[in-house]
Amino acid sequence: MAISQPSFGAETEPTGSAGPEPLDWDVELQRRGRLRLRTLLGLRWLAVAGQTAAVLMVALVFGFDIKLGWCLGVIAASAWLNVFLSVVSPGQRLARNWEAAAQLAFDTAQLGVLLALTGGVANPFCLLLLAPVTVAAATLPTRQVLGVALVGFVVVTLLLFFKAPLPWFPGRTLELPRLYETGMWAALVTGMGFTAGYAWTAAAEASRMELALAATQRVLAREQQLAALGGLAAAAAHELGTPLATIQVVAKELLRSSPADDPVAEDARLLLQQAERCRDILRTLAQKPEAGDVVYARLGLAQLLDEVVEPYREMGPTIVTEIKGPPGEFVPDVRRLPEVIHALASFVENAADFATSVVGVTGRFDEESIWVEVRDDGPGFSPDVLVKLGEPYVTSRPHGEGSRSHHHGMGLGFFIAKTLLERSGAKVTFGNDRDGGAVVEARWPRARLEAEPAL
Repeated sequence: MAISQPSFGAETEPTGSAGPEPLDWDVELQRRGRLRLRTLLGLRWLAVAGQTAAVLMVALVFGFDIKLGWCLGVIAASAWLNVFLSVVSPGQRLARNWEAAAQLAFDTAQLGVLLALTGGVANPFCLLLLAPVTVAAATLPTRQVLGVALVGFVVVTLLLFFKAPLPWFPGRTLELPRLYETGMWAALVTGMGFTAGYAWTAAAEASRMELALAATQRVLAREQQLAALGGLAAAAAHELGTPLATIQVVAKELLRSSPADDPVAEDARLLLQQAERCRDILRTLAQKPEAGDVVYARLGLAQLLDEVVEPYREMGPTIVTEIKGPPGEFVPDVRRLPEVIHALASFVENAADFATSVVGVTGRFDEESIWVEVRDDGPGFSPDVLVKLGEPYVTSRPHGEGSRSHHHGMGLGFFIAKTLLERSGAKVTFGNDRDGGAVVEARWPRARLEAEPAL
């Protein structure tokens, strides 16, 4: 079974509806505006405090020869920038991408100048040059990250050639070998690239997971809304049955007491026809409510499988349902959970997409568990996909080409289905059958899925 695109990822509401806006699946867009201006200011104040403490300790406590005035002037530049930004742009607004990148580039350059006054790459505090690049990589889109990283690279390279002597005891100098300084430059550049790449990858993965979980929440919310509508339809059918019966009785009495050619008789016949039509409509609505009434909140395990596979019987392959359990035991009733029906339907859809001729959906039960197995006779999961199956954005057909459903999406189908089932208490496993084909199984503790005994 290859992985088709989900039919329930970033859903778009019908034209004219008041539904929520569709999710935007561009991870780069999701990384926009993630830094508040106040956060940047707070980090800079922290840097100002740390730099001031370090410079004063080197000059006054250790008594090292340092250009104290110049160093304090460079630190003051950061402090004045913070004061200016606090005045012109107060509040909690999000910093624009270019604005955040410019401030982080300034912090990198300011720290570079301070390091140039205090030994360049020989100064152990040059490690702090990694901080602005790492913050950029974790919060900004790729273009801005590359800009800040380029500034960091230029600063580190300049520090190798243009620097004041490392602060040391008065009258003495500490000269480090050129090879050592070159090694420090290489370590800084390598560390900057590695930490930035690590932070960018971790942040991108977090954004993807956040989007996928948001899609799961939207799917579940939509299913719950449909379930509420189904319950409302059932209640309406139940409540309106009595007044419609009364209308029919009255209309029949009018028809019986009126001559055949009387206009009242014709109106009574029309009233009977329309009342019967209303009863038919309400009967149809009551046949398959999703939730709400206690009678419809439960269904047999066989009914659950039929409801799951019904939309996909015309896709091509033969879909066979089967119930297996201990001999002589009654098949249990299960709770009608929209998330379970939706998730199992996703597995059946994928199996039908890539099966050769047959899809088997088996419901099993014993004293402790209830589980549903979806099996197909297709090519099965490829090894590279199988190891990551159940994670978001995993798909073997980026645009759904060749699949029977022709769904286009972001490879979220299995992730959403697995998440929904796990929330219902199921353990979901994926694999390939020895004889070929894919197998997906969802297993619940019996108490989590079985319906309460009917009163």
